[in-house]
Amino acid sequence: MQIDALSRRLIDRYQHGMPLCAEPYRAMAEELGCSEGEVLTCLEHLQEGGGLSRIGPVFEHSRAGASTLVALAVPEARLEQVAARINAFPEVNHNYLREHRYNLWFVLTGPDRPHIDRLLAEIEADTGLTPLDLPMLHAFRIDLGFPLGDPS
Repeated sequence: MQIDALSRRLIDRYQHGMPLCAEPYRAMAEELGCSEGEVLTCLEHLQEGGGLSRIGPVFEHSRAGASTLVALAVPEARLEQVAARINAFPEVNHNYLREHRYNLWFVLTGPDRPHIDRLLAEIEADTGLTPLDLPMLHAFRIDLGFPLGDPS
C-alpha cells in the first residue's frame, strides 16, 4: 500500500489522539491545511488498503474500568467459529491468532472486574473452552506508535 503525504501527516499527528470536539474531522483538516472531505477520503483509503484497522477511542483501562488479556486454546477446526463469537463481544479488542497451544489472544475490557468475570464465564459457557485470564499487574510501556515522517 502506498501512503501519500497527507496520510503520513494524518497518522503522525493523530495516532495518539484526535480532537475532542463536535466536528473532529473538520478540526483535523484545518490543522493539516486541507478539506474535511480530503481527511475522510484519506482515512477511508487507509482502512480499505489495510493501513489503518480502526478509528476510535482507546481508553485508559485503569481509569475507565477494568481489563485483562485473555488466551484460549482453540482447536484449529473451530478457530473461525470461536474467533467470530469472541469478536461479537463489544468489550473485546485486539484479537490475535498466535502460534502456541493458547492460540487465540484478546483484550477484554469492562466497567469493573465483576463484569470481566461474567464475560469470562460467558465465553467459557459459549465456547466450552476455559479462558486463561492474565490481568495486568504493572504497565512498563504503553505508547505504541509508528512515526512515518517524510520518506525523502
